[in-house]
This record gives sequence, C-alpha cells and structure tokens, in this order.
Amino acid sequence: MEDRKYIRGLLEALLFLSSSPIKLSALAKSCGIEKTDAREILDELILDYEEKEGGFVLREIAGGYQFITSQLYSEALSHIFKDKKRETLSRGTLDTLAILAYKQPITLTELDEIRGVSSRAMVASLISKKLVKAVGQKEVPGRPTLYGTTNDFLIHFGLSKLADLPTPVEVKELNFEELSSESIDIIETESEMNPDFDKDSLPAELREDVQGSVEISSDSVSHEVEEKI
Repeated sequence: MEDRKYIRGLLEALLFLSSSPIKLSALAKSCGIEKTDAREILDELILDYEEKEGGFVLREIAGGYQFITSQLYSEALSHIFKDKKRETLSRGTLDTLAILAYKQPITLTELDEIRGVSSRAMVASLISKKLVKAVGQKEVPGRPTLYGTTNDFLIHFGLSKLADLPTPVEVKELNFEELSSESIDIIETESEMNPDFDKDSLPAELREDVQGSVEISSDSVSHEVEEKI
C-alpha cells in the first residue's frame, strides 16, 4: 500500500470535491488500494472528524461516503441560509413516504388501502422530488406499477441503507420529523410538485389529477406510521 498519509489525504480530497456520496469501491479504485484498506482509513476519518466537532463530518450515506455539515451548527446555518430554497413535504405526503419506505415495493392500490384515502397526488409529488420512483410491475392481472424509494431518499434522510430505518418499535417513540434533513421542511398543507418536473414522465396511473388534494389526518405522523407499518 502506498504512503498511508498520502492516501488518507487523497481520500479526503476526493470526498471534499464530490457533491454526492462516493461508493467504497470507487474510492478504492481511484486511490489504487484494496477496499478493506480504504474502509479502514475511512472509518478513521469518520471518527477523527467526529471528535474534532468541526463544521462538517464524514458519513456513510446511500451506500457511499460524503462530507456533510455537522448537526451541531444546523440551527445557525438555517438562519444564515434562510433564503435558500428548501424542499417541503406535507404531513400527509410524509406519511405516504414513510409507509412506502417500509412496505416497498408497493402498488398504488395497496398504498391507498393502508392510508384509507387516495395517495395519487402524493406519490406523484414524491416522484417529482426524486424521493420515490417506479421500480417495476407486480405480476398480477393488470400488472400495476410498483413503487419504491430512491437513492436521493437515503441522502435526504441521512441513511446508508434502508435497513437503517428505525424499527416499528422505535417509531412508536420517535418524532418522525426528526428524520427529516436540513433540506426538507414539514408543513401542514399539501406540498406541490416540483415545477421543473415533466409530468409526462409519470407512470400512466398518476398522470391524471396529479394536483388533486386529499384529506390530511390530524394525528401525528409518528402515530400514523406506527399503526400502519
């Protein structure tokens, strides 16, 4: 293995320059080292940046590694960058996303049965925000579309993999909004679709009435999720 200090610095530089998570295999290949050696150095970096309590930390997110701002400074940063555009999710849409995340792959009909109301507009909104995507078709008559979460979902919520989602028991004691990242606001009214999104790219079952509204339960998201997953 090449000089460890140099490799460590190279890994830092690669991660610093990237705007998205980089997979372990890609990092190892770029540095010309084995994945086991790369993981060992990355684990050291994660611990070192955590102990520094500086402005950013290294995290394993969405199957890769990425520098992110430290939670210690999230409140101050939110005030400084208060004019920065942030994604918004209504409580109903977050409820839809939570059920979909735990039950995926899931059809629109199955999702509607769990929620008791139409989820069409919410799923369309989540697709436009790149948090949900069509992942296939269920092998039943009519072959309805199956939906699942995206890599962006993992990034937004700071998860390395879906297995990192809290268990149903943990959800019971969790304020589900704590899972939201600094780039997502939870609002009471229905969130609109991303205006730059091409609605024609939606699955056919979602193209009609994608702006329609649905009833929002007054219960907390954490209660709804705990009851339904």
